[in-house]
Amino acid sequence: MTAATTVHTEFVIERELPATPARVFRAWTTPEAKRRWFVCHDGMVNTGYELDFRPGGHELNRVRRPDGVEHLFQARFFDIVPDRRIIYGYHMQVGEQRLSVSLATVEFEPGGAGTRLRFTEQVAFLDGYHDREARIRGTAEGLDRLALLLHEAERAH
Repeated sequence: MTAATTVHTEFVIERELPATPARVFRAWTTPEAKRRWFVCHDGMVNTGYELDFRPGGHELNRVRRPDGVEHLFQARFFDIVPDRRIIYGYHMQVGEQRLSVSLATVEFEPGGAGTRLRFTEQVAFLDGYHDREARIRGTAEGLDRLALLLHEAERAH
């Protein structure tokens, strides 16, 4: 049996996005939009998505890697300020192993050519798993997909 260990860390990722704070916020709060960008690696297939976006509401995202292993993200929303802030807690599981429990804060500020997004995550990695760099990389890839989605929508207008 793996020892019960906890490793704490935190990280911040910032992005300048080509849309208003209201449009960026909607990309986080609309199930159809979020499902399009909320995957961290190419080749993953979404096998289940739910979004109940309200304080006390939840989000569930199941994706399957090409080798068949399932990744599970389950979140609960704690604080929502439209077009300004989202705070949620979530846990991440791969196969049968729970990897982490996190508190995430997403802030939307007018700036530059659209919106300055600041994503802050406080993580408790569990039971021997503590790949901070992989978490940062996966989160950054998702935010890059968000930027691409917003950029494509902006070009279509």
